[in-house]
Formats: sequence, C-alpha cells, structure tokens
Amino acid sequence: MKKILTLSIAVLIVFACNSPSEKSEQTQKIIKIEGIDSTMNPGDNFFRYVNGIWYDSATIPETQAGVGAYRFMNYPQRLRLQNLLDSVSQTKNAEGSIEQMVGDFYASGMDMESINQKGYEPIKPILFKVESIIDVPSLMNFVAEQSKMYNNTIVGFYVGPDDKNSKINIAHAYQTGLGLPNRDYYFENNSSTLGIQKAYKEYVTTLFELSGLDEDEAKAFAKTVYEVEKNLAESHRTRVELRDVKANYNKMAVASLDEMHHNIAWSNLLNKMGASTDSIDVGQPEYYNKLNELLGSISIEDWKLYLKATTMRNYAAHLSKDFVDAEFAFTKVISGQAIQKTRGEKMASEVDNLLGEALGQLYVKKYFPESAKERMLVLLENAQKAYSNRIDNLEWMTDSTKVKAKEKLFSITKKIGYPDEWREYGQVKVKRNDYFANILSASKADYEYNLAKLGQPVNKKEWYTTPSTVTAYYNPSANEIVFPAGILQPPYFDYEADDALNYGGIGMVIGHELTHSFDDQGAQFDKEGNVNNWWTKEDYEKFRAKTQDVIDLYSSFTVLDTLHINGAMTVGENTADLSGLAVAYDAFKLTKQGQDTAKIDGFTPDQRFFMSLARIWRVKMKEEYLRLWIKTNSHSPPMWRVNGPLMNTPAFYSAFDIKEGDEMYLAEEERVAVW
Repeated sequence: MKKILTLSIAVLIVFACNSPSEKSEQTQKIIKIEGIDSTMNPGDNFFRYVNGIWYDSATIPETQAGVGAYRFMNYPQRLRLQNLLDSVSQTKNAEGSIEQMVGDFYASGMDMESINQKGYEPIKPILFKVESIIDVPSLMNFVAEQSKMYNNTIVGFYVGPDDKNSKINIAHAYQTGLGLPNRDYYFENNSSTLGIQKAYKEYVTTLFELSGLDEDEAKAFAKTVYEVEKNLAESHRTRVELRDVKANYNKMAVASLDEMHHNIAWSNLLNKMGASTDSIDVGQPEYYNKLNELLGSISIEDWKLYLKATTMRNYAAHLSKDFVDAEFAFTKVISGQAIQKTRGEKMASEVDNLLGEALGQLYVKKYFPESAKERMLVLLENAQKAYSNRIDNLEWMTDSTKVKAKEKLFSITKKIGYPDEWREYGQVKVKRNDYFANILSASKADYEYNLAKLGQPVNKKEWYTTPSTVTAYYNPSANEIVFPAGILQPPYFDYEADDALNYGGIGMVIGHELTHSFDDQGAQFDKEGNVNNWWTKEDYEKFRAKTQDVIDLYSSFTVLDTLHINGAMTVGENTADLSGLAVAYDAFKLTKQGQDTAKIDGFTPDQRFFMSLARIWRVKMKEEYLRLWIKTNSHSPPMWRVNGPLMNTPAFYSAFDIKEGDEMYLAEEERVAVW
C-alpha cells in the first residue's frame, strides 16, 4: 500500500507530440478548437459553450463509466498499453528481460481457459488457513501473514515518510476493513445507497455460493459479514475528517499500543509482518480502538466468515469467470458501467499496477519524445515566476510569510516524464502458465519493496505513479510536483500548439499542482516536506478564512437533484483549481502570444486560453458514477472544475464580456481568491 498523496489528474486524446524548435514562440500550426456551441452565451455555462456539442453527441463506451478527458483518458492509454503487451507477449524474449516479464505476465492473465479450469482452487489454501483459526492470536497471525501478500483485511499498513521528519521512512497504520467505498455507504438510507447496499450483500452472497455453500447459508453468512463491516465503519473517519493533516498523524510507541490493544498485540503483529520498529504512526486511532474491542466481542466463527469473504473479494478479479462476473455485477450497480472491460484492457491495467516501471520503460521508449521535457521546463519556470509575483502582490499576507512561501515555491522539485532511476523487479517470478502465482509473486515483491524502506532515508527519486498513467500530483512530504509521460499529450500538451492552448492546458495543471503546496493540507508542510508551521498566526487565520470562502462557494453548487458538491471534502482541489487558473493565466501573459491580441481561428489569445481550459475537462459520465464521484472523489465534477474557477477570474469576464445577468456572473465582492 503506497501512501495516499494529494493528487490531481487530467487529460483527453491520443499522443501527437513532434520534435519542436527550442522556444515557445516557435512557428506553430493553427489548431482549431472543435465543437464550440455558438448559440450559447459563454457567460451562462462556459463548460457547455465549449463542450456542449461534443457532450450531447458523445457515446460512453459500454465498458466504461464515462468518456472524454481526465481519468477517462486512461481508457485509450490502456488500449495503447494493451497493443504493446499483445506485441511483446507474442515475441520470443530473453529470459529475465523486461519484455519477457511483462509479456509472460500478460499472457498468463489472458489465458482464461486455464484460469476457468482452476475455478477458486488458487485461494483454497488461504481459506483453509482461515478455517484453522481457533482464537484471536491465531486470527491476528493470519492477518499479518496475509498482509505480506497484500491480501489486506483488518489492518492497514505501509511504510512512508514521517510527516515530521520527511527524510526518514516510518511505519504507518490506517483505517481499513470495509468492502464499500467508505463509511457513509453503511449508514445512509436514500434510495441510491440502499440499492448499493443490497447489491453488495448479493455480491458477498454469490461469493459464498461459489465456494460451495447453498443459497440460504450464503445469505446468512453475507449478512454476518456486512454487520462486521458496519461495526468497523462506525469508527471510520469521514473523508472530510481525513483531510486534517495533524489529526491523522499519531506516532505512538509500540509498547504503549500493546498496553492499549491486548487483542491486536501490536508487537507480535508487526514482528509477523516483518516490520522491525518501536513506533508506528496510527493515522486513525479510533479505528484500532474499535477493532481491539470487536476482536473481543465478535465470535471467532463470525470473524472467520469475514476473513473468508474479504479474501474472496480481494482475489475475485484474478479467479475464474464466475468470480469475475460476480464482482462486475456489483461494479455495474455502483458505477453504471454497462458491460465488463475486455480481458486485454483489464490485464493492461494489472501489468501497469504490479510491474508499472517495467512496462513504463517500453511505453516511454515508444511514445515519449525527450524534447517534451524542455518545453515543460519553460512552462514550469514561467508558472513559478507567476506564482512568485502573485505572492508578492497578496494584500492579506505579511512580508515575513511571503518570504517563507517563496522559499517553499522555489524549493519544489520538478519531475517530468519518467523516473531517473527505474525500479527493478528481480524478486518477481513470472510463469507464463500460472496467472495466480504471478499475482502472488508480484504482490509479495511489492510488499517487500515497501517494507525495505522502514527506518531508511527517503529516496527522493522514487515515483508514486507509473509513466503511462494520465495523472499529475504534488507530494507534500517531498515538496515535489510530478508530470508522467501519460499526461503530456493533447489537449493538455502539444508542441505544435500555440501557447494559449498549452498554458490553458498543461499550464493549468502545473498551476494546480503548485497550489497543492499551498492548499489547506499542503500549507501545513514546510519546504523540506515536514509538518511545520511557517506562518504567522494572523496570516494563517486569514488563509483559513479564504479557504472557508472556497468551501462555501462550492457547497452551493448543485450537481444532481438536491445533491451538492461537498465543499469541505473538495476544498484542496477547488483551491488548486481557482489559484491554478490564475497562475496559468499570469504565466501565459509572460509569453509573446500572451501579450498579443492577434486572433487565431476568430478568437483572441485570451479566449483560446480559457477555451483550452474548458476543453481539458471535456467529460461525460454515467449518473451512477457521478453520484459515486460526489461521495468519494476529492475533486469537483468536471463541469464545476471549469465554471467554478472561471466565475471568479476577472480576465475571463473581460475576454468574453461577461455581464451582470449572465448565469456565471458574480459581483466583484463575491468572487473568491486565495493565492
């Protein structure tokens, strides 16, 4: 389990970067922004103005929950990876080579005939181990043993930087144990959530039936499992509460935890997991207090049912078709996805997940031009200059805090494309004819890779995403921003495009990620990546007041029926969108085109900048998935990632002559600005 970082993701269509000239003022081809709905008033709904024609005609693939940019760009990326893997898996490759490893892993997962023949035989040894549990100590030994294979059950564990000493990796424990996306799904009683609860219970029932039980017994066992999960969910913090950086850092002595939690028995647990440490950061202590209590009050037989169900659920996607179908029946209800992804697409994701930097080497070799880094650095440097200027001009911040803010800004490490040092996968043993064994081998190696960091200096060169993933992120503990090769493609980044399009695209993403170093969470970390107050008391109070303005604004946006954006849960991403847009625009104004007024395709540079921004969130999704998004995603839905920031941006009003009476109009005193 990798540490959950503040992430931001984006992108749209297929890669088309060509080698450019050295400067951003190069001769560029005219790129027309297609699909503008000229019948609409830009000031009423700019998302619809730019994307409406596309939105109304776009068809969501039956294997997807949405289509277009953002995370849905990973769909064509997976097809690209699938083509790579199809090719390499059909070639004779040298034993131990990257090509052999990823090719044979992929081939083993594509062999559904063999997988179906085995049914659930691969997990029978694990289920037999569950059956041999006789008391709480043997239960916790099973939990520890299975954690080393990433068959995670009631203990969440990983190794990552210490929030208060970012140079050293320490052990962390986090709340876990649920089969539904978060605690709220166990307690809400609206029709949508009740339907999801019903589908989940049916899924667990089917898993028990597939293990050989009759329907009545399976239903009764599923009910017991659900009640165990609901008991655990009562102690879970909400997604809003999880945003509190300091409250979710609780470094404690293992000896003290042993005294508090006799049933968990931390010393023995950690020893069995191979984690030699005298302290651990318990992110959510309430969960482990509750778990310790439940280990004493819930019967061993009920815990065994829970562990069996969790094991089957964790491995369902890697078993025979009936298990895969059962998992999808639940996925269909919660996401709205019509039919299953193809096996090839699933396997492309699996290889990327477990052997990502091996596959990534093949990806960047074929698809990522080195010249892309150079222009990205120009964009990044301009964005930092623009951010520095904005800090200088803040009226609410004192000079001493401004100095600290700019020190942090210019200390940010910039990673582009792919890692400087590739991860090696020598411990993974891949067999072309045994998919489940490959899953176990790769999972075990991943656990050991993470565990080996315990007590060691943090590797500043490590990446927390794969090169092919369409994403970008800011990592507060390293004070770094990362832009994988996957995001460096149109419409976010195109060497042949004019600066207006690139600054409205990848420039917006850059500004967004820079702002994460100064959002409600990032602002609590210093330039070294430690949770450390670098603010004056008065300045921080003013900052908190401004982030509350962001919460209030976005909480007023209605998405579906009476369903609103959760402003408190999304405040970090919304702050990054608001300020990221402002920074990207200011950075654009540092370019030659940004200071010009010459039209391209009938639009001014400023208009093209804002249209590019709207285009990068060109997304259409199923209603079920949108509801899931609102409950679980820290980002606002795409339409509000466009209209929300724009209605608070003075330059947008000027560019499109937005007037009072337009639906997006906000009076100047009502507009929100943080950075």
